[in-house]
Formats: sequence, structure tokens, C-alpha cells
Amino acid sequence: MLPLRQLACSWWSCLLNSRTPCVKTLVHGDQRRLFNTSNSRMTIMPAWVIDRYGSNDVLRFTKNAGFPIINYPNEVIVQVHAAGLNPIDVSMRGGYGAATMAMKRDPLNINQSGSEFPLILGRDMSGIIMECGLDVAPAYFKEGDEVWAAIPPWKQGSLAEFVVLSANEVSKKPKCLSHIEAAAVPYVAATAWSALVNTGGLNKDNCAKKRILILGGSGGVGTFSIQMLKAWGAHVTVTCSQNAECLVRGLGVDHVVDYTAGPVEVALRALEKFDLVLDNVGGDTESWALGLLKPWCGAKYVTLVTPFLRNTDRLGIADGMLQTGVTVAYKALKHLSKGVHYRWGMFAPNGPALDDISEMVDAGKVLFSLSVHFLS
Repeated sequence: MLPLRQLACSWWSCLLNSRTPCVKTLVHGDQRRLFNTSNSRMTIMPAWVIDRYGSNDVLRFTKNAGFPIINYPNEVIVQVHAAGLNPIDVSMRGGYGAATMAMKRDPLNINQSGSEFPLILGRDMSGIIMECGLDVAPAYFKEGDEVWAAIPPWKQGSLAEFVVLSANEVSKKPKCLSHIEAAAVPYVAATAWSALVNTGGLNKDNCAKKRILILGGSGGVGTFSIQMLKAWGAHVTVTCSQNAECLVRGLGVDHVVDYTAGPVEVALRALEKFDLVLDNVGGDTESWALGLLKPWCGAKYVTLVTPFLRNTDRLGIADGMLQTGVTVAYKALKHLSKGVHYRWGMFAPNGPALDDISEMVDAGKVLFSLSVHFLS
């Protein structure tokens, strides 16, 4: 997906330089702050949108997309200088997760079906804050700050000139990255953080010497996870193809298993057991991956390939959530009886996590390059 990201970023940067909002001053109590006026030229904006779910032919460029507005005092409007595409955007274009996203946008089911259209895709963005809600403290964000964010999939995305986000979904962009480079990072970084930290319970203070296995380590989530875990002192083993071995070894992995050389589970069983397994592959991996964990030591298997959104798309919200709850509860109890923990990991927007990631990037502990093609 990286070539697509670079193409989108380059096109977007050229487009955005031609528009500048009109700014005036608002006095609120003892605070004096800037805000954008809503003159006629700022009520619409250019964007890539879809008007229905389908294949590539549903994508449409328009110069008349609705301009985002601040609805809550903790929100900010960001002018997008670079946008990134992810596999989730391709899936959402086809309707993946539509039922769950509709519920998040309209929990009371007030609006008619299809009210999400025209829908703007794009989960990654880097840009400049143009307007802050009245509850956004200037000590955190102010107009003109360079920021990056991973946009929640139920919100309008980054393939537009402007986007509105909650302040706790936004973070200051790393100083060492350009907007184009920064737009390739937040979604995969936030996903990895959610899986390893929120679900897996790892952090910089407890990670030293722990043995971590990453199944599918050469993709975006995998390569970020490798660097973060190595910065925290973990021992990292990954599976990948022979073509990607040089890439992951360059990121500091301790052991590589080539899944094209034979049954990967056989090679992994010959190794010392692990404290955590991060599964980016799915399929039949859970049938053998949990056997690689240290029993009765708090070891965890975390998979990012879950049936949650497929269940709600196929069965509806109520039945889909019920089916999901039964499935995850059964698997968790089944493996808990064997002394290991079974967990599902999912993307979660997290501005404070991006703050920590930004510090790691500026410190040179995590590196990114748009010129690298990740092979699976």
C-alpha cells in the first residue's frame, strides 16, 4: 500500500497549497484565540468520496464536499497536508464493517439507511490545526500546530482538504518527519500499540527479556511492532518470507522463521516458548500458535484477525455481537484451562499513544521509509 500512500500524499500536498482559510479572533473569558470564518469559499472543500459501496468505480472526486464543522468543544479542525491509505480503506469501500460503523455514527438509529454517504475514506493523516474548540487548552494544541492522527473508521476520513477530530485522537507530529512521511505511520502504529500495550499488557518497563513472536512480521503493523519491542528490550522472533528477511533483520529482530521453507509451526515448536504471540495472519494459525506460549505464566495470544465486523455485517448488530461474544468467550475459557490467555486486538484511536510514538521516532528508535516495499 505504500506506493498508493505516496501518490495520495503528493497529490494532496499540491492541492492544499492553493487554499487558505480566513481567520478572525474570538475572545472567550480571558482567552483570546483564533477561529476560521465560514465564508462561502469555506463551506465546501475538495475530497475523494464514495456514494455507495462497491469496487474502484464507486470512487468519485468532488470539489463540493461538505466542510467539516466543530460540534463539540473538545474538537479540532485540521487542514490535511498528507493522507495515507490502508487495507481497511479498501475493505470499507466494499462495505466491510458498514453495520457497526453505522451504529457508531448513529447509536439511536435516527437517520435513514445510507446516511453516511457521501463517505470519505482515509485513516492516516498529517496536517496543521486550523481551528480549536473552546475546551481545547492552548497548552496542548493551538492553531498552526503540526499534527498527525489515525482517524476512527466511523468518522469522515483524510482524503479531503479538512477533517474534524477529537483532540484526544490527535498528536503533535514528529519533528524529524515530513507530512508525507508522517501520513504513513499513525494507523499501523496505533493498531500495534492497541494490540501489544492495551491488550497484551506490554510496556517499556516490563518488556525487557520477554520473548515475543510476531506472525507476519514484514507488514506495517509487524515492522512497527518489531522496532517498538526492540526499543523496550524484548527478544523478538518473526515469521516472514525469504524476500522480507533482510528487511526485518535490519529492524533488529533476534530470530527469523521463513514460512516458505516448510511448515512454519514445526520450526517454531523447536524454539523456546514465548511470553506473547501477535498474530497478523489469522486463518488456521490459532490451531497451533497457542501451543507456543509458556503455560501458567500469564502468556498471551493476541490476534488482529477477528470475525467481529464480519459477524455484524452478516447477522446484524444484535445477533452479530451475540455471536462474537459467544465465540471469544468460548475460546478464552478453552485456552485459559490450558494456562494461556486468548485475546482479540483491534485498532483504537489514541492520541496519547501517538505522543509516545512521536518521541520514539524523534529519538531515532523507530524508523520509517516510504521507499521500502513490504513483501508478504
